[in-house]
Amino acid sequence: MEDITDYFIHYIKNSPSLDMAEAEFRHSMIDDPDLRRQYRQYCRDNGYTEKNGFKDFCEEYMQEQDNVWDSLSDFDNRE
Repeated sequence: MEDITDYFIHYIKNSPSLDMAEAEFRHSMIDDPDLRRQYRQYCRDNGYTEKNGFKDFCEEYMQEQDNVWDSLSDFDNRE
C-alpha cells in the first residue's frame, strides 16, 4: 500500500491544474474504498476536514516546491 501523499503527488503532477487533480483524486476514491479509508485517516491524523484535506495538502506541497526553487535561486545569487 502506497502512502496517501504519494497518490496526492501523482495527481498533482499529472493534472493541468490543482482543481483537476482534486477532481481526479476524488473520482478515484469512488472506485477504491481502501483509498477512501486512507484519505479519511490522513485527514483525521493531520487535522484536516475531508472536504479540504486534498486542497490543504496541495497548498503545503506547492509552498515546499516554491521554497526549493527559492533556495536554488538564493544559491545562484551568491556567486
